[in-house]
Amino acid sequence: MATLTMSEQAPSEKPEKVLNGHKPHDLSSLITESPNSASQGLDTKSAVEIARIINHEDARIAAAVKKALPEIAIVIDTVARSLRDGGRLIYVGAGSSGRISSLDASECPPTFSTSPSQVQYLMAGGPKALASASDVNEDSPEIGQRDIARRRPTRKDIIVGVSASGRTPYVVGAVEYARARGAKTACVTCNEGTPLADVSDVTVIADVGPEVISGSTRMKASTAQKMILNMITTGAMTRLGYVYDNLMVNVHMKNAKLVERGIRVLMHLCGIDRDTAIRTIKSAGKSIPIAVVMLKANVDKMEAVRRLTKSDGNVRLAIDDSRLEL
Repeated sequence: MATLTMSEQAPSEKPEKVLNGHKPHDLSSLITESPNSASQGLDTKSAVEIARIINHEDARIAAAVKKALPEIAIVIDTVARSLRDGGRLIYVGAGSSGRISSLDASECPPTFSTSPSQVQYLMAGGPKALASASDVNEDSPEIGQRDIARRRPTRKDIIVGVSASGRTPYVVGAVEYARARGAKTACVTCNEGTPLADVSDVTVIADVGPEVISGSTRMKASTAQKMILNMITTGAMTRLGYVYDNLMVNVHMKNAKLVERGIRVLMHLCGIDRDTAIRTIKSAGKSIPIAVVMLKANVDKMEAVRRLTKSDGNVRLAIDDSRLEL
């Protein structure tokens, strides 16, 4: 969320810092900070009128994201290559953008059985800022540089800065530092011509227009960011073979709902009854990928594990072992 700090609200005798030619307090050119004519007089509207206005504006989000699909596809493939090579995807954000980033990162292990280290997030103010605002940290590129330096970014990694305004100093500083160390970089923003784009290899722009409440980027901008980050991680994991057909074969069976999902996935994919699915899952060490390969390729557990290891976890390739030689 773009938030004015005290230093931005009141005159200061200190010289104004300039970040890549942009003054930190200069919000006048940002579409996400502009008044929205569609929501004028919002405070005089009834509940249903407010809901209709918000819904009408939300209808613009998918179209804005659609325009960015070519750039999103580039990021998907870059993330897949990074993860395949042993690198990491690290999101960097502040405020609402940081919270959206943390949500996407935290959903990857239970959905795709990835290690928590593979998809990470960096939040201005640290984890405590997820629940309580810590907006002062987002004004410091130095803190962003310090925080990303602790993750030791390398050329195997991809760092994705997430900022609706595209000018959050914390995010710009972190992405710029990572790029200087050889990491691949990308950004997700909702404004054109921003400092964050200047330090990113790939820029994904979702121009959702002004917010219903001016500057409240937790609304359309954050919804667009959520959609885009979902595409990035889902697309990358699918490219890596952690999805078979359109099913969650790498589901992490840690609770009753996920156990049931795993059983149903195996039943559907292999055309077997429930009892057979349960027995196979048990013999596969409660691993759905191993169970799928065992049944689809008609091999034992040891051979299924060998194939999955050889294919870097790609289930489809592991089933068709001949393709692994290509």
